[in-house]
Parts: sequence; structure tokens; C-alpha cells
Amino acid sequence: MQERSSGAELAASLRRELERYSPGEKLPSSRALVEQHRVSPVTVSRALAQLAAEGLVVTRPGAGAFRAAPRAEAPRPVDTSWQEIALSAEPAGDQVPRSVDATGVLATLAPSAPGVIEFDGGYLHTDLQPERALAAALARAGRRPGAWSRPPVGGVPELRAWFAREIAGAGGPLGANDVLITGGGQSALTAALRALAAPGAPVLVESPTYPGVLAVARASGLRPVPVPIDADGVRTDLLAEAFRASGARLFVCQPLFQNPTGAVLAAERRREVLRVVRAAGAFVIEDDFARLLGHADGPALPPTLMAEDWDGSVVHVRSLTKASSPNLRVGALAARGPVLDRLRAIQVVDSFFVSRPLQEAALELVGSPAWPRHLRLIAGELAARRDALTAALHRQLPAFTAHRPPGHDPVPGGPYVPPGGFHLWLRLPEGVDEAALTGAALRAGVAVAAGRPYFAAEPPGGCLRLSFAGASGTGEIAEGVRRLRTACTELGVAVD
Repeated sequence: MQERSSGAELAASLRRELERYSPGEKLPSSRALVEQHRVSPVTVSRALAQLAAEGLVVTRPGAGAFRAAPRAEAPRPVDTSWQEIALSAEPAGDQVPRSVDATGVLATLAPSAPGVIEFDGGYLHTDLQPERALAAALARAGRRPGAWSRPPVGGVPELRAWFAREIAGAGGPLGANDVLITGGGQSALTAALRALAAPGAPVLVESPTYPGVLAVARASGLRPVPVPIDADGVRTDLLAEAFRASGARLFVCQPLFQNPTGAVLAAERRREVLRVVRAAGAFVIEDDFARLLGHADGPALPPTLMAEDWDGSVVHVRSLTKASSPNLRVGALAARGPVLDRLRAIQVVDSFFVSRPLQEAALELVGSPAWPRHLRLIAGELAARRDALTAALHRQLPAFTAHRPPGHDPVPGGPYVPPGGFHLWLRLPEGVDEAALTGAALRAGVAVAAGRPYFAAEPPGGCLRLSFAGASGTGEIAEGVRRLRTACTELGVAVD
């Protein structure tokens, strides 16, 4: 981050100095720029590359950098006003808008300004990512025989077999041929939704739910229908009613450490979800995104829905990304029966296949002794950071922590505390404008996620999702909550 920032600063300085040079005149050498500006050679290289990309300088290998000749004439402005008509004109009878609202997804992907504490992210802080293990795995993968040859369309067989064991257990109702390797969990969700529902069809989603599901559904021309959840996961009585009322044939569910509430689907509801789905002649997409994010002090994890499904109703989504690095875009889709052929067809049309070196690197990573050590590390760190956030909220913002999501069991001095995952879900005091609060928080130096994008329909009140995985440690978490309190003070929000 500092190197990139220094490169931008040097580029700005050189941009101003270019006026002193004639077109074609040589700039000082890289060594001279290093000494003059007291920066590293990498910073100089980045700055010159930036100016070359802007067309201000020309670099010649072995000769140096020269001021570029000015353009003969200003470029003609591009008139894109016609696109407003083309993008908004809907065919007769088309009731599903083609525009895509990616606000909720972009909020977790947009980099924060320097100095801003990130409570709105969806990935582990770099200190928690297994960078050495990833680098070693990538190096070993590149040397594997055939590592750069084209992989099978469904994925490397050994990686598919590993996912099958992880998803359904040894001897479970899943084999390597029932798994497709995907470019991460989001890619798997996109393929599953497109394969299982026709444009214009309803799809049942939890309420609240992961904004990426809503974005994918709407981008695919589907109509998300919300089904409320409580502390025990989706309300199965309302799930059955939603199937009857909507005629849907698809339900997207996060049974483990649900995003954003952190709820875990209770054992009796797990059985009921499968029963209701079978009765409706429908599929359930099991988004098991947080399976590897259990906390060190949490109970044993329940099996997947797929491990208990012997009728082929469950389509399972799994990814390595959340527990490793946002750049390890390797996930899996698992299904049984004819639906697998449809999923494979969608996958092939969309992306052909996932890069074989990346698949081989993933296989090297999960097969190394470093992988279980890493999982134990993040289990302990996530528990410590969760406790730090909960304690800081109790001290600084008790009015927020007193407003638990409906149905959640009271936790002394705090909100519902999930035994896994990387976030807490808070209900705001009555009358607090969450949009105004998120804006004030950013001005105070902390980025938080507003609750509105997590609802398919009108939300019951203001909410915030606070992630503790992207912070550098417990000290930064405490400081982030203090800044959030400052934002509340700015808006006149009562916090005690």
C-alpha cells in the first residue's frame, strides 16, 4: 500500500516537472530519480509506468524515458447518451428489469481510504491470510507434471474428490464425479441460479441475506422472495407458505453462520427444510461459505444439508476463498442427477474451465501440513476478535447491542454472538437513519456496512453489519468502535 502510494506521489511530481522538458527530451535516469526523490527503484518504475500509460512519456529499453510528443488534436468526446434508451427499453411483457444493483457487493470489495478501519469487508485481514503457504503451494503447483495443460472441464479429479469428502464426509452420498470446480463461491452461485430457475421465475431467499445472492438473482432475471429467519435459521413454517404462495422451485439457504445474522440452522429445522423442499418438488442451494470459519470456542459443526440428502434436492456451494485469500478463487458446485449436467453446461458456456495452475495450487495448499495449522490459527483469532468487538460495543454503544435481531437468545451485554463466521449483525435504535450513520462513520474513519442491501424487500428497521475479520487486531477493533461512537455523537444518536 505504501509503495503504491509513493508511486502515485512521484508520478504527480514528475507530471508537474514535465513542462520543463521539450517533446523527445530525455528525463533524468532512474538512478538519478531515486537519489533526487529519495524513493526506491520500484517506486520510480511504478511512476514512469503510470506516466507512460497516460501517454506523457515514452520509455525505451536501455535508453531511458523521454517526454512524449503532444497529441495533434484533442480527442473527440464520446457521446454515450443513446445508451440510456438502449439499456432502459424493456420488451413488451418483460416484468424483470435488466439493470443490476451491485451496491451491496461493491461495498465489501471497494478499498477503503488510508487510515480508515474496515468493518465492512468480507475477507480475512492480510495478517490472517496464509501467504507463505499460498506462495509455496503455487510454486509447487507450477512444477507439477502437466500443470499448464488444459484441465478437464469439471476440474482436476483429485481436487473434486477432496471437495466431495469435505462436503459429505467419507462414505457420504457424494463422489468426485458429483463435483464441479468453479472460480470461487460467487461464480458457483451464479451458475446454480441460472441453471435452476428460468428468467422471471421466483426464487426464495432468507431475509436478511447475502447481497450477492440478490444481485445474482436479479441479474439473472429472477424475482427474489424473502423468507424471514430467526436465531434458529429460516422459519420453516413460512418457507412452506412461501413455496405455496409464490410457486417457486428454488430456495437459497446459508445453514451455517448465516450472512449477515450469524444464525445456525437448528437440527429440527434442517430436517424440516429438506422435507419442505422435497414436498414442493424444488431444489435448495446450500451456500456453505463459512464452513472453514468456525471459532475455537464453538461447538462441533453440524454436517452439511447435502450429507443428509438422499434425494438429490440439495445443490451445494463451497469455496476456499474466505478461509485463505480473496485471490484464491477456487470453489465447488456439488449435485446429483440430471441437474449436474445442466450446471456443467452453464459453467462451460460462462467460463470454459478454471485455470489448472490455480486448481493445482489449491490442491497443494489443502494437502499440506500448513493448512490445518492455518485453520486452527484463524479459529483462535476470529474468536478473539469477535470477543473484542462484542466487549467494545458493550462499553461504547450499549444502545445498539441491546437491539438484538428478533428471536435471538439474549447474551449478557451484547448482541447475538455466533460461534463462527466473521461478523455481527446489529439492530439500530428506533429512528436512526442507517445511511446517515454509515456516512458519518466514514467521516470518523471507520467503514461499516448498512443493512438495507441485505433485504429483498423493505427492512423492518435500521441495521448494521460489522465485520471483525478485516481488522488488523483487537486494538484496531476497539478504536473502530470508538470512531463509530463519534459518528453517533455527530448525528445526535443516543448510544447509552
